[in-house]
Amino acid sequence: MSLLRRFLTLFALILALPQAALAAPDGAGTWHGAGATPIGELMLVVRIERVADGTLKGDIESRNQNPGRTMPLTSVALDKERLTFAVESLQAKYEGTWSEAEKAWVGTFTQGIEMKLALKAGDAPATAVIAGLDGRWGGEVVLNGVTLRQGLRFRTAPTGTIGLYESPDQMVSGVPVRGLARDGNAVRFTIMNGMLVFSGTLADDGQSLAGTLAQPGQTELAITLKRQAATAKAAAKRPQLPVAPFPYRSEEVSIPNPAAPGVTLAGTLTLPQGKGPFPAAILISGSGPQDRDETLAGHKPFAVIADHLTRHGFAVLRHDDRGTDKSTGDFSKATSADFASDANAAFAWLAARPEIASGKIGFIGHSEGGMIAPIAMAGNPKVAYAVLLAGPGTRLDQLMLSQQRLVGSQMGRSEADLDKAEPVFAQIFAAVAKSKDNAETEAAIAAIFTPQARADFGLPADAPASILTARLGGPWFRYFLNYDPVPNLARIKVPVLAINGSLDRQVPAADNLAAIRKALAANKDVTIVELPGLNHLFQTAKTGGIGEYQQIEETFAPAALDLMTTWLQKRFAGP
Repeated sequence: MSLLRRFLTLFALILALPQAALAAPDGAGTWHGAGATPIGELMLVVRIERVADGTLKGDIESRNQNPGRTMPLTSVALDKERLTFAVESLQAKYEGTWSEAEKAWVGTFTQGIEMKLALKAGDAPATAVIAGLDGRWGGEVVLNGVTLRQGLRFRTAPTGTIGLYESPDQMVSGVPVRGLARDGNAVRFTIMNGMLVFSGTLADDGQSLAGTLAQPGQTELAITLKRQAATAKAAAKRPQLPVAPFPYRSEEVSIPNPAAPGVTLAGTLTLPQGKGPFPAAILISGSGPQDRDETLAGHKPFAVIADHLTRHGFAVLRHDDRGTDKSTGDFSKATSADFASDANAAFAWLAARPEIASGKIGFIGHSEGGMIAPIAMAGNPKVAYAVLLAGPGTRLDQLMLSQQRLVGSQMGRSEADLDKAEPVFAQIFAAVAKSKDNAETEAAIAAIFTPQARADFGLPADAPASILTARLGGPWFRYFLNYDPVPNLARIKVPVLAINGSLDRQVPAADNLAAIRKALAANKDVTIVELPGLNHLFQTAKTGGIGEYQQIEETFAPAALDLMTTWLQKRFAGP
């Protein structure tokens, strides 16, 4: 998906599902703990029991996201004072050791990123029951001329009332509210470590909630939330999504990576009718744990691309990222270089297939995938071509600064606020790039995240540095910030097609394509195109804002599909 997946909206993604933990020296019993996330603490409850054969089993509940809904622990192990478990459905795992001083399991929960989590004996404390709010609520705020949709869901369970906040135009969902209280008709709560504070009044008929939403030190924004009818949510229209029967063959495949023990990629290979050998494409997804279809905002762009290319004579291989969906491995410890190793493993596997023209296999990479492809090609001279779909051409630390400004303006941040935040971001990125491990990253960010820096970010003075360290820690981001695409792009001598949409707010088209053109100056077969009116996902858009992704019915613009197909057919069609 997008380069911002790990940075801008990671807090939404990691909280959209429950997470995990385990027990005391015996292992059996009920345990609870609050995991530190970028938007505050997330209360988890884990129940473990020892069965007749002596093994452990259990489940986990995200108490302030979905109380009462449990997810089974797919594996539980207790080795002396070390506790481990996994939740396969969440692609999550926990590792902790017993701390006698804290009377808790103290460890790390991993689900795409690492989160510190201590589990203590007993059930989590119940929250207050707040009457009259249960159900869905929706409204809008206008911030610096930008309209941002807002939503809330309240639910009362035996353990108390919970609330979840969402802002579709900022790709935020499933964020627990804090400090929910009602005094008569006055209602108050906070969101994201106090970054947003709501104060309002419930109408006598219980159908509207009028008040203000404010950041500390910022102008209060008027909002009226209205109760929404409890109707079944209609499925979003996605007219391009391929539907069987197909005029081609489709095969589920499994691809081991010899360079990465424990990594086996699960994917789909689509083949045109006939014996071949066929020219082929390997699709490489953008940042974050992506499935083989690069599913995002209800869209499946890789399924659409694979269907289109296979109908036009190309075999297409797409796979789940390592450690994601049906692929094995540890996503949280992987960098772009590791994903490049996976791409080359997929290439070697595909080249050995008799239906494939081994000299006509190339990479099609979207967003970070357009960065991974040149990394892979630097160590694989057999790759026949590269298609870069919003692939970066400038240093990634500089690109991230551009993203903050472009995306921030679409989310209603003023130029003055963006000007204040940019030098702080620059300092943080530089510190993260120089750090050697997570501990060094945390220390560096904590030093930079002064009270003034918090104010420049529009955060409360006591907002913890974990708001940023949870998003910016880990090997992936350190590698990412240090990466300069130019050297690897300059090494490519095979045909390259680089495309950007003019409304791309995440990889700005003009500067990015100019940098790619300059880096590929020595390559004799380079096509560079800026497609008007397309966003980062190559949808026909109005503003390019990330909030549009979900609303737009189109998954991948026909103009982009046709350009890519025509370019490939001209160079690689036929035996």
